[in-house]
Amino acid sequence: MDENSALIESILREEDEAEADKYVKKMSSTAPVQNGDAYAWQTVSYHKRNRRLSQPIPPDSVGDPPNGDVFRSIELHSEERRRRIRQAQTDSLPAVRSEPHSDDDSDAEVAAAAENGEPKKAKVKKPKKPKLTVAEAASKIDAAHLGAFLAEITEVYQSQQDILLLRLADYFGRAFASVTAAQFPWLKIFKESTVSKMVDIPLSHISENVSKTSVDWIGQRSTEALGSFVLWSLDCILADLASHQGAAKGSKKVVQQPSRCQVAIFAVLAMVLRKKPDVLISLFPVMRESSKYQGQDKLPLTVWLITQASQGDLVVGLYTWVHLLLPILSSKSGCNPQSRDLILQSVERILSSPKARPILLNGAVRKGEHIVPPSALDLLMRVSFPSPSARVKATERFEAVYPTLKEIALAGSPGSKTVRQVAQKTLNYSVKAVIEGIPDLSKEATAIFIWCLTQSPECYKQWDMLYLDNLDASVIVLKKLSDEWKEHSVKHASLDPLRETLKSFREKNEKALAKGDDLVRHSLLKDADKYCKLILGRSSQGHGCMKSMVLVSVALAIGAAIMSQNIQPEDLKKLAAMFNFPLTL
Repeated sequence: MDENSALIESILREEDEAEADKYVKKMSSTAPVQNGDAYAWQTVSYHKRNRRLSQPIPPDSVGDPPNGDVFRSIELHSEERRRRIRQAQTDSLPAVRSEPHSDDDSDAEVAAAAENGEPKKAKVKKPKKPKLTVAEAASKIDAAHLGAFLAEITEVYQSQQDILLLRLADYFGRAFASVTAAQFPWLKIFKESTVSKMVDIPLSHISENVSKTSVDWIGQRSTEALGSFVLWSLDCILADLASHQGAAKGSKKVVQQPSRCQVAIFAVLAMVLRKKPDVLISLFPVMRESSKYQGQDKLPLTVWLITQASQGDLVVGLYTWVHLLLPILSSKSGCNPQSRDLILQSVERILSSPKARPILLNGAVRKGEHIVPPSALDLLMRVSFPSPSARVKATERFEAVYPTLKEIALAGSPGSKTVRQVAQKTLNYSVKAVIEGIPDLSKEATAIFIWCLTQSPECYKQWDMLYLDNLDASVIVLKKLSDEWKEHSVKHASLDPLRETLKSFREKNEKALAKGDDLVRHSLLKDADKYCKLILGRSSQGHGCMKSMVLVSVALAIGAAIMSQNIQPEDLKKLAAMFNFPLTL
């Protein structure tokens, strides 16, 4: 018999043995129930399987009748067959694996080698990337390489400035890729650092040449592109903040941003805000409407943004402080001592900068708008002069910065349109503060009210309209004018609007007293009328004295001219007409 025939016969024999094994098991499972027990356990069989097994077994496969020895022989052959298959599979495997393998595979190979008596192989460990600090990573940034990179991407993406800024962030991201989150825990740093230390994070680690190269390039980008980049950066930082908060609250695991999203974006964002601080002002509408940029947990980040803008422009820094941080003092979260401390640290740093006062006074009006508007002055006045029971440790610090902020709020050219508008708006706020019942607040509000009167004649008309509805406040203002007349009279460019307003007040007092109002209001009307008479009398006396002094001066001048005989009759007539003085020679 040739080799092919022997192989075929071996295969057929193995198949016959398998069929015989199935047949024997089937026959034993379908044996009749003994003792005719209809309720005994029975085996359910499938017809299709029975039909397949019912086919006659080839005569060559089974030579002897079935008995226990035959079954044992079949089982032995089956086991031998399985053993040969496993051996063949083992022999077909390569001796050494060429594919990459994991640490688990290495462990399995070491265990198999130990079973076979082979020496153990050393476990291969993956090389770990070196961990660097922010300073170490920043020191490796080359200014020349950065400049070449910026020149290249500017040429490629010249019309896509948004992509340009993202590429700059990606450059710094790759530079800080080896800095782990543990090396730059920005949230912890912001919470534990003062504002003076916070302002230099992380730019203090970046060399001056690298910073200058980046800032000069940023200065050539459009305001729109820079605004989009700032919002994108804030969203990235807030996503990382959310991951920290989620981990602290034990919520579902949140994928944290890579460490380069923390270091690199803070660095580029700081450079953008220092070079173009106005970008932050352009984002006010978005930051006010969206709740994701607001909240107590975002306060350290907001303070950091304002300090960066202040580094570029003190005026913009104070403007953003007034609009983003100051309103927090009137909110519920403003009662938090930590919040007040951060807000105060921020403005104290701005006001303590070199030449801050002249710079801020010179830029007090920005694009026709005061950087400290009347509403902000009212809030500052209330936190600086609270009731004695409401005073806190921060009150003294507010009292210290209030005079400078008030000076900036009321700055401007006297008589200018901007100052007149500010005076009219401020008067509405101050008239309410006068009657708060807090002595220090009332005194300060009264002084501001009188300042408004000296800046615009329209404020007298405004006062006339508010008079009866705010009679108690008007009495306080009239009393102060009467008691300190010498001091306040010289601050008025003209006393005519004052006199006309006081005459109107007296007419209103007379009509109101004739109606027989309640006793309290009746007393206020009488006090107001008394002060009106006093001020009118003093203003008239002052006006008469001034007129007399003018006449005496003119007479002396004319006498001196006549004595000198150097004046012509025509000159005398002109001089007399100028002062409305009758001339009879």
